Amino acid sequence: MNTQVFERSLPISQEQVHQEVERENNKLNFDLKTYLSQKRAEVDAALENSITVTYPEKIYEAMRYSLLAGGKRLRPILCLASSELCGGTLEMAMPTACALEMLHTMSLIHDDLPAMDNDNYRRGRLTNHKVYGEDIAILAGDGLLAYAFGFIVDKTKQVRPPYLLQVVAKLSHAVAATGLVGGQVLDLEFQGQQNVDLETLNFIHTHKTGALLEASVVCGAILAGASEDVLLRLERYAQNIGLAFQIIDDVLDITATTEELGKTAGKDQKAQKATYPSFWGIEESRHQAQKLVAQANAELAPFGERAIPLVAIADFNIARSN
Repeated sequence: MNTQVFERSLPISQEQVHQEVERENNKLNFDLKTYLSQKRAEVDAALENSITVTYPEKIYEAMRYSLLAGGKRLRPILCLASSELCGGTLEMAMPTACALEMLHTMSLIHDDLPAMDNDNYRRGRLTNHKVYGEDIAILAGDGLLAYAFGFIVDKTKQVRPPYLLQVVAKLSHAVAATGLVGGQVLDLEFQGQQNVDLETLNFIHTHKTGALLEASVVCGAILAGASEDVLLRLERYAQNIGLAFQIIDDVLDITATTEELGKTAGKDQKAQKATYPSFWGIEESRHQAQKLVAQANAELAPFGERAIPLVAIADFNIARSN
């Protein structure tokens, strides 16, 4: 697999040219900062009410500690934006959006453990195992993993059961050995080795990072009953932004401070991990991320102004500082 893996020939008609011009004009009137702030507030409110503390209190407190620690809420927002693009509503998509953040939080708790990346800070505060101990941190991650699937089934309304089953299946593949877990295994296996090639690096990150991002976009569309053609377009969009997201993460690990990142800066170099800047350097890495975002946004051309939030999120990805 190379960096062109998601690139495809896209003949552009005169109508698509006009659509692109119209979309660019509309983007000028779209305030992404306000959009993200509003969606993040809606997600945070839903997450606050998603898990209540009961007996045994410690495990629920540990789950909530990491789940409510803030962050960009990128995955749930992508789910909501994708659902809206396809005619869905906030109410239809929010339980899945919350579940995505639960699954993402699980992966962060486990990734920070001494047996994995051994990190002390996440989102600007002590990691879960530093507060609750390794044993409770492992169980908190396990608890969020299981809770996420039940939350989708229990809380989703106005969605046809077959669509709900598709969402559960998509998310299970995204976090299993077919996705996040498989990517993490190879990430650990090749840590400190000098023989990592670009194909292996792409495999690691299209699974460890990209699989859940892809599921976020596709699941939002599934909930709204999107057609197969629409799902394929959104899948390609998500695959491209997922890889671009990781490339920029690798760049920021080198160029940003711990305060800016909210987690330990420079840890990839310290752990002798293969990264995209180690292959291309910083500037070429940014260029490759820009190409991937352009390919992603090309997939959204047929949707016109309805796709502006997803286009703007993709563009924001390569300009972010954390």
